[in-house]
Amino acid sequence: MTSLPMPPGLSETTPALAATGAGDSCGLERRGTGHGSNHSIEDEQQLLRAFRTFAETSGSLERFYGLLRAEVAQLRRELEESHSGLARSVEENRSMREHLDRILESLPCGVAVVSSAGEIMRLNPEGRRLLGVAQDVMQDASQDKQGQPALQLLANLRSELRELLQAGEMGEAERQVLTPPEPARWLSVRQAALPESGGGASVFILQDISERKRLEQEQHKHRREQALAEMSAVLAHEIRNPLGSLELFAGLLAEAELGPECREWIGHLQHGLRTLATTVNNVLHFHGAPSPERAPVDLGQLLDWAASFLAPLARRSYVELLLRNGLRGVLFAGDRHQLEQVLLNLSLNALRVMPEGGRLELSGETSYDPSNGLPFATLCISDTGPGIPPENLAEIFKAGFSTRAGSPGLGLAVCSKIVQQHGGTIAGEIRAETGAAFTVRFSLAENSLECARPQPLQPHPSENVMNKNVMNKKKNVMNQVAS
Repeated sequence: MTSLPMPPGLSETTPALAATGAGDSCGLERRGTGHGSNHSIEDEQQLLRAFRTFAETSGSLERFYGLLRAEVAQLRRELEESHSGLARSVEENRSMREHLDRILESLPCGVAVVSSAGEIMRLNPEGRRLLGVAQDVMQDASQDKQGQPALQLLANLRSELRELLQAGEMGEAERQVLTPPEPARWLSVRQAALPESGGGASVFILQDISERKRLEQEQHKHRREQALAEMSAVLAHEIRNPLGSLELFAGLLAEAELGPECREWIGHLQHGLRTLATTVNNVLHFHGAPSPERAPVDLGQLLDWAASFLAPLARRSYVELLLRNGLRGVLFAGDRHQLEQVLLNLSLNALRVMPEGGRLELSGETSYDPSNGLPFATLCISDTGPGIPPENLAEIFKAGFSTRAGSPGLGLAVCSKIVQQHGGTIAGEIRAETGAAFTVRFSLAENSLECARPQPLQPHPSENVMNKNVMNKKKNVMNQVAS
């Protein structure tokens, strides 16, 4: 603490000297002055006490000033820490806002914040795409009186979009909207109201559900196709038995002694019945997808049977039938009836594309794969018809594909399925000169060891498949003819 200086002419010894009477001159002077001298001494003492009080007060003030400075320094440090924390909080809020903005901008759904006055206050890129609002409309909007951007209004949207958003206020809504020049898309919208602090604004969540709708439609279509397939299989089974009876009676009429004209009519009838039987079998094979009942099959006998079965059909179509059979005695583990169906489908397709005549060739041979040296059998059905357009080569084995009006487009699809079930391959090609050729290949590496003897020839379903009632009918008809 700073000490104050004593006033000149006044010292702490003055009262002592006055009390002891030291100094003759002083004593004489004091005695000579009388009452006035006493007042001077009291004034000096009061002045001394005042200085002492002032000094003590000054020391107290100095101490309090030091404490105040320390308190101010502490408050300054706390203020700086608070300011630093506030700056960090502001930076964190800014960073969080930028992060949320990036999330909002990258959301796969549209987000639109709409005020109670109908102004779109916020709209992310997906929302702009779904609502058809251009980016420059939101950025280059005119300024209102308060300097805030006057954003896009709901009233400026297309009527169908406004109706969709209004429907979203009542709950989640879905609607198909036109988005020229793009195709129409399905949109869903739902509303989420903001708290009161949001000024009555609402958030609309928009989603493009076109893909989901497409999948739902495909699923519905698949269910319908499955129901139709089941119904087709039932109808095919119901048609198959009476069809066998019709073929039986047509065969009996062909064996009867009738005139040439009647025999020609019967031949046309048999041709139609066999074609119908092949179609029924295609439906059963495609929709029923039966697993092959494998047994040893002589592929040479299979080709001979196909040639004999197709011979009358080829004659009526003025088609020359050629057989080059190099598979006699070659055994293959397969389902004979399904393999017959493959040969019939390919051959009947060839006959249909040659209504004015031509040449149909059935050939078979064995060879070895040059890559591994394993044996395989090749069956080829070729014709001299118009051939296969190059653009159709990749589609011909798909179900439902057909270039002939009224055809179900199952023949080649059934062939492909049967061949694949037997572990083989089938391919169509355009011949260099004219017509088309279909090649079927089966590996003989394992089948040749499994087959001990060929499967005996059995009647084909489209030719003589019938139940016991049909057999009884045949016996009855034969007895009637004999009598």
